[in-house]
Amino acid sequence: MALESQSPSIHNSLMGTRIPHPASSRWDDDDDFPSPAAKRTKTGPSSPKRISPRKLLSKQRIKNEIPDSEDDEEQDTEEDGGVKLPTDFRTTQLEAALPPVQTDEEAIEAYEAYKASEYVEQREAKDGESTSSSRLESRSWVRGRSSIYVDAFNLALDTVLEDEGHLFNEAEHSLFRIWRDLNYEAQYLYVRLFLRKTSKWFRVKDLQYYSDVADVDAAVLELQKERPLPADGAEPEIYAGELEPDKDTVLGQKFAFAECSSDHITTLDEASSLLLLDELKVLAKEAKVQGKNKRELLRNFRRTSGKQTGLGFKELKRTDTEDSGVSVMSEDTQSVYDDDDDDQTSGSRTPTIKNRDAHFTKKILNRTGRCIRLSLTPLKLFERVHLVFYRSTEWTEKSLTTLILAKISRRNFPEYIVSRSTTIFESRTLLLEFEASLRTQFKVDNILEFNGTPGRKSLEEVLKIFEAVYPRWKILLAEEQRKEERLYESGEGSYLRRFSPAWVYTRIVHKGLQPLARFKEHVREHEILTELLDQRLFHASRRGAWYQRKALLEEHYMHALLPSDGRSLEANKKHWKRVALSTCEQGLQDKECHIIYHYDLQKRVKKLERALRIPVREQHDFGHVRLAKPFERDVVGVKIEKDDEPSRNLGSSNTRKSSANALVADVDSNDDKAGGEGGKTTTSVGASKPPPPTLVHQPSTGGGGGPGAKTIWLDTLDTNESVSVEAMCLSHYRRVLGYKGYHSEGGILRTIFGLLFYDILFFDPYIPNVFQTAYQTCPLDLHTDSFFSSRVPEILARANRISNGEAAEIVGRVWDENHERRTCVVGVRWDGFEREDLLECVACWDGQALATVMLVMAQEYQSRGGGVPDLVLWRVRGPGDAGDAGGGGGGGEVVFVEVKSANDRLSDTQRLWISVLLGAGVKVELCHAVAGEVATVSAAGRLNRATSRLTGGKNQPCASG
Repeated sequence: MALESQSPSIHNSLMGTRIPHPASSRWDDDDDFPSPAAKRTKTGPSSPKRISPRKLLSKQRIKNEIPDSEDDEEQDTEEDGGVKLPTDFRTTQLEAALPPVQTDEEAIEAYEAYKASEYVEQREAKDGESTSSSRLESRSWVRGRSSIYVDAFNLALDTVLEDEGHLFNEAEHSLFRIWRDLNYEAQYLYVRLFLRKTSKWFRVKDLQYYSDVADVDAAVLELQKERPLPADGAEPEIYAGELEPDKDTVLGQKFAFAECSSDHITTLDEASSLLLLDELKVLAKEAKVQGKNKRELLRNFRRTSGKQTGLGFKELKRTDTEDSGVSVMSEDTQSVYDDDDDDQTSGSRTPTIKNRDAHFTKKILNRTGRCIRLSLTPLKLFERVHLVFYRSTEWTEKSLTTLILAKISRRNFPEYIVSRSTTIFESRTLLLEFEASLRTQFKVDNILEFNGTPGRKSLEEVLKIFEAVYPRWKILLAEEQRKEERLYESGEGSYLRRFSPAWVYTRIVHKGLQPLARFKEHVREHEILTELLDQRLFHASRRGAWYQRKALLEEHYMHALLPSDGRSLEANKKHWKRVALSTCEQGLQDKECHIIYHYDLQKRVKKLERALRIPVREQHDFGHVRLAKPFERDVVGVKIEKDDEPSRNLGSSNTRKSSANALVADVDSNDDKAGGEGGKTTTSVGASKPPPPTLVHQPSTGGGGGPGAKTIWLDTLDTNESVSVEAMCLSHYRRVLGYKGYHSEGGILRTIFGLLFYDILFFDPYIPNVFQTAYQTCPLDLHTDSFFSSRVPEILARANRISNGEAAEIVGRVWDENHERRTCVVGVRWDGFEREDLLECVACWDGQALATVMLVMAQEYQSRGGGVPDLVLWRVRGPGDAGDAGGGGGGGEVVFVEVKSANDRLSDTQRLWISVLLGAGVKVELCHAVAGEVATVSAAGRLNRATSRLTGGKNQPCASG
């Protein structure tokens, strides 16, 4: 089957997750780029002691950018009680679609305090009590009477019960009514513990929410109070992949919102987990137990308690330990259990294992005091409410408050149609099965991904889960196919399917391929791959991997495992190689096959064609889409390093290190106009005597200049200040080569994309369920593989308009309509780029090249979030300039530049972006920063420049290419 003559980059669909790649991964193919030392870790610089106006302006602009998949998530920590919130949760789709707002504790407290002064009684509800809705409308909170945390929690609950209350039974509705009757302080305490996303024990004396909870003990007792519930007769069910029902999903006849440690902590294993490391060390010292860390101390302590018979607890009285000052028990706490050690065998001074455990358990509980833990069944019920509200299990404290903060931020949003579907979960049964499928998926991930390389026993467990899930997956797959054909309107089902248990089961089936491959069950593996490829409803972004594996099995294994139908061995091998070739061709033709898989499929096609001795004239030619190499350029500059010589004035090495490692924010790109010196080439960055150099000192982010360190350079062409390597190279391209441009790392591409596809993102076509609030910066499915598939005709039509040269007109029109209002649009930086620069940059693009790049972003917005070259440059072509191949349109030339210092190397995503750009006809350069001089910084911040030998690069330095 011959491939159609079209660019493969046009036919790819968005992946559900960003492309994973290790920071130090290697590229093994011979045809690729050179691999210098390990790639440095890019970290955000701290605030400098002295910031120039242009740098300050640059930082202010960055704050106005709408976040997208490339932006790092903030890691919030909970200060109250000294317990950190978990930070390993990904941003929810709803949270990612909201505008950037400051959501830390300080911002929330400041806002609530400010609004408390504006509280007016006439805004209360008719019954005299304010409600979460009235407080949201009036934007008023009063400390001790209301809180944004409680209101956000209740907003989610009220929204779900109003629209999707049918998903909960009578007992659960009764629990919700009891929740509403709780006083404010009890609700506040519960929500703050709930937001920690854990069912661990917390010491009551450490819950210091004094500003909102005046009486913590009373709030704790209110939550621990046992309450009756109506019996609903529901029994926990067993779902596919589960060995036993989850009893914590069904409420009993009685419940409490929280549990007390005195009733539930009965073993040493449970009690010892309450101790901090220092407390555990003291207790271990008394028990003569050693260990290097908390885990080892706990293990040895529990082992000692169970085996040791000579601890002599009868002699270990409080009077023996109080005076030492190091007892694990506090001096002001008298144990009520100290005299209970007499229930031993008559005449024996050696306690039993049970009594030894009880002794230590009592000591620990006396030290910690009363503890509280949220009851698991109500906790899981409220988690289910948030699953329905956020359409995700990955929500955090930030998720809970971002929605309200976005609403009260008074920002402008596009006036799209808000549609929150009430049929995402058709029934309570499907919701519970979806929840159960997530538990099974977590179990599989925990085996395969979070505990090192899985052994045979672990793989057998995964295979067992796969076999249990497979029949149910087939049934749900058929049901979803019928819905797609009869019920869903065009594009509607693409997003809704993500909340079907079949979506999760498909991923589990995909994971089940791993044990099948390890156990060499290749026939079964081939059958499953065929079934996965035959369906087009779930996980379209994995289709490329399925094509690759299926072709490999057909090339190497299937001829020996399936009947030959009378063919000889060699004939059968050739038959299966032809089948493998057909599979590769189908993958390259598949519109949903991700571009990262094309290169391997193309290599296999060429390999199979050679093995089958297909005539050259009939072979495929992939020369136009192969992974190309960028032009390489050396830019010579002055590198700044710390002075390792000891100084008498230094109090410590830390002072020298801090003053020497000066990191600076990038030069403001808005001043990066072409004022350069034409096309002059030189091996020196500075052409004239610069003003006195200035160092902007910042705290060190890492010492030395070895692999992983961020290098610092002197910008002798522009500011004569210490800058990053990207800013130094940008100055060279501006001043020496005559380009305009930005160091944006994809920011300008995302801005152009948001402007070019503004109406498709928000208005045309209408896609239900993707706008669930009026405060979103993008549809919820933008970061999923359903965005492109739901809008194929509109996106392709827009790409055609861009190809025909209409991009500048579209960008200018959308900019003029929305710039004054600063409409919140994902990726668009209204203050980051000038209108004239954007229009000039777009005009310099070749229309077809720009359309190809924008189409790749539409198909793969999330997975293309990283890897864009550092610099985006353009140069308007004059009347007498000759046309330049690659990246040049009718109006000029566009160049993307990836900057690398000696400590840097290309990542896999950078290689792929370079390939996409070169394949689209855009010029790409790999710029190597070479230290022509090395300037050292003394402890006092004095710069000493000393010329060093210039080591030549692969090309002539600063060759104009």
